[in-house]
Amino acid sequence: MEEKPLVGIVMGSSSDIEIMEEAARVLKEFGIPYEMTIASAHRSPKRTSEFAKSAVERGLEVIIAGAGSAAHLAGVIASETILPIIGVPIDSSPLNGLDSLLSTVQMPAGIPVATMAIGKAGAKNAGIFAAEILGTKYPEILEKLINYRRRMAENIEKEAKKLET
Repeated sequence: MEEKPLVGIVMGSSSDIEIMEEAARVLKEFGIPYEMTIASAHRSPKRTSEFAKSAVERGLEVIIAGAGSAAHLAGVIASETILPIIGVPIDSSPLNGLDSLLSTVQMPAGIPVATMAIGKAGAKNAGIFAAEILGTKYPEILEKLINYRRRMAENIEKEAKKLET
């Protein structure tokens, strides 16, 4: 598989790194090259626009965007590129991430953002979902996904047997 990044992970601020590293960890596990950066829809709109507009020419095939509060990052990026965008709402306000979730999920018709759960679980699922998208094109990623699901089922069987004995 290619070594240039296939997935872009972008977050609104350095305080989001701990959450978004979950997506990076999953991509590493599947052997998917990625890039990571910070761009804010509100504080650095030019940087955000340039990131989105240059994504295709840089070879990206999927973008994972995480942001908190008025989380418009994923939507702004989706408006600037045709690539699939996966949004990760981040809990960073007194509203416990609900504001981020609604800001990310409520997109107008025609500019979709695939929105995950709030926080680390959402970032992990974003990495898995990116792998699933890429698995339709890259057989080696598809095989890793199949093995990942098999291992999850095997672990549940082990846990159930342990509990039942």
